[in-house]
Amino acid sequence: MKRFGLTSAPSIVLLMLGVMYFITYLDRVNVSTAAAGFGKEFHLSHMQVGLVFSAFAYPYLLFQVIGGWVSDRFGAKRTLLWCGAIWGAATLLTGLAGGLASLLAARVLLGFGEGATFPAATSAMSRWVAKDKRGFAQGITHAASRIGNALAPALIVLVMATWGWRESFYICGVLSLLWVGVWAFTFTEHPKDHPRITTEELAVLPAPKPKTAGVAWSKLFRRMAPVTVVYFCYGWTLWLFLSWIPLYFLHNNHLQLQKSAIFASVVFFAGVIGDTLGGVVTDWIFKRTGSLKRARSWMVSVCMLFCLVSLIPLMFTHDLYLSIACLASGFFFAEMTIGPMWAIPMDIAPEFAGTASGMMNTGSALAAIISPVMGGFLIDYFGNWDLPFVGSILLMAVGVVLALRMQPESRFELDAADNPRIPHRVGV
Repeated sequence: MKRFGLTSAPSIVLLMLGVMYFITYLDRVNVSTAAAGFGKEFHLSHMQVGLVFSAFAYPYLLFQVIGGWVSDRFGAKRTLLWCGAIWGAATLLTGLAGGLASLLAARVLLGFGEGATFPAATSAMSRWVAKDKRGFAQGITHAASRIGNALAPALIVLVMATWGWRESFYICGVLSLLWVGVWAFTFTEHPKDHPRITTEELAVLPAPKPKTAGVAWSKLFRRMAPVTVVYFCYGWTLWLFLSWIPLYFLHNNHLQLQKSAIFASVVFFAGVIGDTLGGVVTDWIFKRTGSLKRARSWMVSVCMLFCLVSLIPLMFTHDLYLSIACLASGFFFAEMTIGPMWAIPMDIAPEFAGTASGMMNTGSALAAIISPVMGGFLIDYFGNWDLPFVGSILLMAVGVVLALRMQPESRFELDAADNPRIPHRVGV
C-alpha cells in the first residue's frame, strides 16, 4: 500500500492474501486447461466437462455465508489455515482421479476448501486496510487471482507436455500447502498484535471495535440483496470465461493447444489490468468526490455497460483477432468492477465484512454452478462456441440497471433490538 513500505506489516499481509488469491485461482482454473487431457482419457462430453467445472461451486456457494460468519466469529487466521489444508488436499486428489465420479468428488472437496477464502480475506482486510485503500486492496488481490488465470493455461500446457495432466494438479497442491505454512507464521488477527507493526501504521488502520453479540441476518441480507444480484450478473461472465476460454480458441478456431493457451492468457491478462485499474479508479473517485455512490455504484454500472458492448461483436464475426480483442476488452471491463464491488461489503458493514462479502459472493457462486453447464449445453446442442456469451450480454444489461440500486453510502447499523449490548434509549 502506498503509505507503507513494501516490508511493512500491512504490506506483507496484503502480499500474503494476494498470493492466496493467485494460488486459489490457479487451483480452480487449471482444470479448464487440463480438460483437454482428462476429457480425452475419460471420454467425456462437453456437458460432462461442464459438470466437472461447476462441481466445486455447490459447496463453494454453501460456504460463502457460513465461511464469512466463521471468519468474523473465530478469525481469518484459523479459517484460512483450515481452508488451505482442505483445498490443497483436494487439488492433489484431483490428480489421482480415475474417472468422472472421482473428478467430481475432488472438485466438490475443492469447493469446501475455497468457499470461505474470499470472505475470510475480506474480514482480514477490514482490520488491516485503511478505508481509503479498500478498493485498491481488493483490486490488487483480485488482480493476483487473474494472474493465476492468465498463467494457468500456459503453465498447465507446459506441465502436461512434459509430464501429464495429473502432475499439474500435484504441483498446484504442493504450492497450496506451502502457502498454509507461511500464513501460519506471518499473520495475526489484529494489527496491534503483529511484531512488526508500528504506531504510525496503527494510526491509519481502522480502530478496533468490540465484537457484537450476533448478526441481524435478515436485516443484513436485505441490505446486501441488490449487491448479491449484481454480483451474480458479473459472476455469470466470469465463470463462463474461466471455464471455456481455454477451450474456446482450441475448438472454435481450430488452433493447437499451445497456441490456444497463449490466446487464453492474453484474455486473462486483460483482467489483471482491469482488476488493478478498477481498484485504483474507485479509490480515486472516492477521494475526489467523497461519494461512495459514485465511486462504487456508478462505476460498476458504467463498467458493465462497456463489457456488454465489447461482447456484442462476437455474435457477428468469426475473425480470430477480432474475437480476441472483444473477449479481452469484455473481460477487462468486467474485472474493473471487482475493486468497487468487494469494497462495498466493507463500506456497508465493516463489523460484519466477512459475512456481508459472503452474502455478496453467493451471487458469483450460484453463477459458477449454472454458467459452465449452460455453456457446455449450448455448445453441445448448437455447436456454436459464441452463443454462450449471449447470456453474458443480457445479464450485464441487468447489472447496469441494478448496480444503481446498491447503497454503499448507507452504513449498516445494529440497534438495541438487534444487539443487547447496545443500551436502549430512555426518553427523548
